Amino acid sequence: MDALLDPLILSRWQFGLTTLYHFLFVPITLGLVLCVAIWQTAWHRTGKVQYLQLTKFFGNIFLINFAMGVVTGIVQEFQFGMNWSNYSRFVGDIFGAPLAFEGLVAFFMEATFIGLWIFGWDRIKPAAHLACIWMTMIGTWASAYFILAANAFMQNPVGFEFSAENGRAELVDFGAVLLNPVALTQLPHTLAASVMLAGTIIVGVAAWHLRRGQHFDVFRPAMRFGLWTVLISGFAVMLSGHELGLAMTATQPMKMAAAEAMWNTSSGADASFSLFSIGTPDGTEEVWSLRVPYVSAFLASNSFSGTVEGINDLQAQYEQLYGADQIYYPVIWVTYWSFRWMMFFGMASMAIALVGLWVTRKGAEPRGWHYQIAIWTATFPLWGILVGWVFTEMGRQPWLVFGLMPTEAGVSPNVSGVNVLISLIAFTLIYGILAVVEVKLILKAAQSDPIQVPGANDDGVVENIDDVKVKASVY
Repeated sequence: MDALLDPLILSRWQFGLTTLYHFLFVPITLGLVLCVAIWQTAWHRTGKVQYLQLTKFFGNIFLINFAMGVVTGIVQEFQFGMNWSNYSRFVGDIFGAPLAFEGLVAFFMEATFIGLWIFGWDRIKPAAHLACIWMTMIGTWASAYFILAANAFMQNPVGFEFSAENGRAELVDFGAVLLNPVALTQLPHTLAASVMLAGTIIVGVAAWHLRRGQHFDVFRPAMRFGLWTVLISGFAVMLSGHELGLAMTATQPMKMAAAEAMWNTSSGADASFSLFSIGTPDGTEEVWSLRVPYVSAFLASNSFSGTVEGINDLQAQYEQLYGADQIYYPVIWVTYWSFRWMMFFGMASMAIALVGLWVTRKGAEPRGWHYQIAIWTATFPLWGILVGWVFTEMGRQPWLVFGLMPTEAGVSPNVSGVNVLISLIAFTLIYGILAVVEVKLILKAAQSDPIQVPGANDDGVVENIDDVKVKASVY
């Protein structure tokens, strides 16, 4: 019973669940805002009504996710004061700085311009209205950057010095925090994965309509756009992921070793990558695995002859640095499999997009089951993103701030396990209700008909877009 009411365990579960739930909406917003901005730009430049229809159609889905993301994000940040007050007191001077910029600069910017974009149809000039969606995108992506900078400090603490007088870490170089190499590599990886997710959602929604033989002139080009988006952003995910892996190995070599379940230091061909592995229940011994030589060496060092430090050697190093009374590696099976599921979902999405481009080439009409696969796999990148964050955060354990603060030291001292359990149950129930609402709103928006645009010629082009009256609509 004591273990079930452990405030540390319950606080970790609560933060993990609320964070993953919040991040259901974030990548959809980050990716869709770019696609909507591109379509509105195409509408502004060409006057083709299909671009306006796609702007409004997927703009509704973007707005739903934006609203849900704001609500759940606020709850997530409250937990730093409720369940993790020791952490907030110790590193709040550094960790809070990028979060303050996120709220005061980025969020204020995106909230302002998204309001102008929502209610500015028919009220401001088309060029100014177009600028609003691009400014919304800049604000949204800047918001992601500041949050990633805060998270990167937990992975690789920089820009601070410890104050013995105040008993906490204090900010001395905000530029170092913002230019943390982990943040600089996390940002393109996160944005590319988000755009990839937006692409699969566009493909899935288009497939649903095309399978029913409706709105072909709108959703046929949308499907092709989505397929190319998935493929191009998928390559960006791979390249940025490799750079992030190099930064991770330089700052957190234990995480890289845990990702491969590599217990002993290996180089070259011996630093292989296991596609599948069977180990003992405690994860300390390998029973059988299917391996590709040199791959782990390349991932860790950008060289096929590189070296990957093993868990045992790193454990010995950390015992000398931080004390021998702690296990300094994470739960191996979690890091091992989350790393592989992350890659599987990404590569599977790229493969499906490549096949989709082939079966839709030169105006070819896919079969019904092709459309069904596109619908079923629309959320593949989302699951890849979620397990990627599980790997990122679980791979940092047992540290809350790597090398600086153990996780167990950050929990609030005066919050009981019963209090955390009650709030955990309450959050789970509330978020479950919100999930049902979210799914219904998304499905309603995705299954709706595109808006009708009067005044187009036979080619579907409006000669003067200033003459088109588009109502402000909030779904």
